[in-house]
Amino acid sequence: MKTMNKWFLPGLLLAFLLSGCVPSPTDDQEKALQESEENDQEMVIIPEEQIKKEYYRTPVPFKKSASKGLVVSNLNTKYDMAEVEEGLLRLSTQYFDTEKYFFQEGQYIDRDTAKEWISRKSNYEAGLNPAITDDMSPAQIAEQAPIYLAHIVEQNYLQMTDDKKVKLAGMTIGLAMNSVYYPREGNERSIDDKVIEEKGKQMADIILSRLRSKPELADIPIAIGLFKQNSRNDIVPGTYFATSFAGKGKNEFTGWKEVDETYVLLPATSSTGNYRDLNTTFKKFKQDIDDYFPSFVNVVGTAFYKDQKLKSLHVEIPIQFFGKSELISFSQYLTSLVKIHFEDVPIEVSVTSVNGPEVLIVDDGSRNEPLVHVYGY
Repeated sequence: MKTMNKWFLPGLLLAFLLSGCVPSPTDDQEKALQESEENDQEMVIIPEEQIKKEYYRTPVPFKKSASKGLVVSNLNTKYDMAEVEEGLLRLSTQYFDTEKYFFQEGQYIDRDTAKEWISRKSNYEAGLNPAITDDMSPAQIAEQAPIYLAHIVEQNYLQMTDDKKVKLAGMTIGLAMNSVYYPREGNERSIDDKVIEEKGKQMADIILSRLRSKPELADIPIAIGLFKQNSRNDIVPGTYFATSFAGKGKNEFTGWKEVDETYVLLPATSSTGNYRDLNTTFKKFKQDIDDYFPSFVNVVGTAFYKDQKLKSLHVEIPIQFFGKSELISFSQYLTSLVKIHFEDVPIEVSVTSVNGPEVLIVDDGSRNEPLVHVYGY
C-alpha cells in the first residue's frame, strides 16, 4: 500500500521491515476466532502494530480474494489493476474507521459469480453487461451495447466481538467501468462519462439487491465506488469518481458523492492548469538530473491529487549500468535535489537499470531526512 497508493509500496515495505513490525509466531499478538462461510472456526492473529493510521490491520493468516485472478484478464493496464483495489481502500476509510475495523480481501463474491456478473446478459442470466443478438453488426454492438462493466472488486471489513471472535461488519464493492470499448472487429469507441456513471449506478443497485439476498450480508453496511479505467495506452491509472453507502439492512444506495482524485503525468507538454507549478518544478528537477548525466533515456513523474491537493509524487529514473561508487554519488546528488525541489511533498524516487532496482529514495514530506536505500548495500 502507499499513501494508499501503489507508488509507495517498496518504501513502506522497507520501513515496515526496519521497524521490526512483521508478525511472527513468537510475537505476543492478539488472537481471535474467525468463522468461515462454512461455519468452521479458525484461530487468527491480529497484529498489534499499525504503521500509519490510514492503514487497516489484517488478520493473519491472510485470506486471498475469492475471485482472485480475474483482475488480470479484465483490466486494461497494470496501473488500473493496482489502483482499482488500492483506490477502494481509500474510499473505505470514509465508511470504516481504520482504528475500529480490520481488512480482509473479499470472500463472498467468488470467481464464478464475478465472471457471470461481468458477462453479457445474453451469455448469463445474471450478466450485467447488455445482451446482444446474432443479427447485430460490430458497429451496432459498439454503438448500442458496449461492455460497460469490466471488473468487480470486493473488500471485507471485520470487527472483534467481546468474546474474542472476528466477524464480518462491513463490505465495500468497486465497479471498474470501461471508458473505451474495444470490439473484436472495427474501431474502438469511447464511452461518454455520463453514460458510464448512469450504467454504474444502475448496476450498483442490482448488485446490492443480490448481496442482500445472502443471509450473512442482509444486515451489514455496504459501500460502493465507481471506477473509470483508462485506455490501454495510458501509463497512469484511472480513478474512482463516485461513491455511495447503504446502511445496515438498507436495500438501496443513497446520497451519491463525487470522488475528486486524479493522476497527472509529468513532465506535461502543455498547460496543466492546477498542476502548472508542480510541472514547472518537475522540469527544473529533470533538467538538473540531465545536467549531471545527460544520457538518461527519460525521467517520468506521476503525481496523485485528491480534492485538488497533491498527495504523492512518484518518479522513475532509468539509467545505464553504473559502478557502485558512481551509483552512490548519483544517489547523494538525487537526494539533495529532492530536498531542494520537493520540500513538503511526499515523494518516492526509483532508480532502475536493466539489472532491476538500483536506488530507492523516499521522503514523506515531513521535513525529516529522506530514506535512501542503495540495493546491494
